[in-house]
Amino acid sequence: MEGFHRISRTERLERLARICDLTQEEMQTLSGEKSLSLDVAEHLIENVVGVFPIPMGIATNFRIDGRIVPVPMAVEETSIIAAASATAKWVGQNGEISTRVQGNLIIGQVQLPSVRDTQKARLVLEKNRELLMGLANACIPGLTERGGGVRDLVVRELDRPEPSSSCKMLVLHLLCDPCDAMGANLINQVCEALKPRIEELTGEKVGLCILSNLVDGKLAVAEVVVRGIDPVVGRGIQEAVSFAKADPYRAATHNKGILNGIDPILIATGNDWRAVEAGAHAYAARSGRYQPLSDWWMDGADLRGKIELPMAVGIVGGVTRTHPTARVSLKIMKVAKAEELARICAAVGLVQNLGALKALATVGIVKGHMHLHAANLAIAAGAEIHEIASVRTRLAEVLRVEKKINLSHAKQILEALRGSKADTEFA
Repeated sequence: MEGFHRISRTERLERLARICDLTQEEMQTLSGEKSLSLDVAEHLIENVVGVFPIPMGIATNFRIDGRIVPVPMAVEETSIIAAASATAKWVGQNGEISTRVQGNLIIGQVQLPSVRDTQKARLVLEKNRELLMGLANACIPGLTERGGGVRDLVVRELDRPEPSSSCKMLVLHLLCDPCDAMGANLINQVCEALKPRIEELTGEKVGLCILSNLVDGKLAVAEVVVRGIDPVVGRGIQEAVSFAKADPYRAATHNKGILNGIDPILIATGNDWRAVEAGAHAYAARSGRYQPLSDWWMDGADLRGKIELPMAVGIVGGVTRTHPTARVSLKIMKVAKAEELARICAAVGLVQNLGALKALATVGIVKGHMHLHAANLAIAAGAEIHEIASVRTRLAEVLRVEKKINLSHAKQILEALRGSKADTEFA
């Protein structure tokens, strides 16, 4: 993938096809010739009137667990793919990325909202644990045949939020291995199916039956080491993390930078990025105080980083297999299991975070972003496709001198370019 950003879009697609063994149809899917059709869209959501294309690029230079991984990212924000690729290259030259998963269980919740006799209800549920698990797995024979299914039941007791209430709330957690599916529909189905039997056994009313997006039994972990780092840069990155640990206002932006790397992969593969975000933010607040999802620290002359976060993703079923671009994205990464996708997401999120912190600790986020923002300014100024490169080049010259660029600069440059061209044609 060396020099991938310097070649034309057509050459990038051809090179990617060679590397990833893409078919002609898959190339047409990526080029937009055979993307998501309205007929398919009609079956994905309601009241379809069209589709909304998002640019998709490839983050390069990622070597994860010793394997080179071209990473498809569907995103509209300037600089995300460039920053991920540049930071991955820096890490690859000076260190490595390693990943793993901790656990494989998602959570379904069956709520008993106002329990009169909590001790009795708990005893009944725990006594009938095997029965309830058997009924649950009977609802999902396809999953159990693939080696998945409900593995455990846990009863939790919660205080009701009303101070005057004399009742307690019980919540039955069904812990399920979804194999390579995200599992949301499966676990929701199981929870609903158990509702009448739980009411019969306990004599209590069941309330909500729904999955939880805080899947703390299914964590993706990534670690990065960068050896022999400039100590000034390393201390700056470490200090940025200290700021995020002390201040939830900073932690929110710190974590947004991590999700800048994760969300585009989830979108490109047809996964529920909103569910992953919800779980990530809830996990960040599990101590009662919102914290950064990643940590960075100096270890002698080396910089080390680690992230762990809930990651319920799938590679089978739903949009992942229906959307043509999602299928191609999985093929590009050579992903064969859901846990591999989760590990890639964690790795890219951590590297994206490192890129942002490194920029903040050195040139500053604005300067680094402005170079890549020039094309957006050119388009906003009204530049035609053949004019964008010239406007970008001149905006770069302005940035070098004035340390900032804006839409007014782009409009002035465009007017000057067109005026110069008109003079030449008249002459």
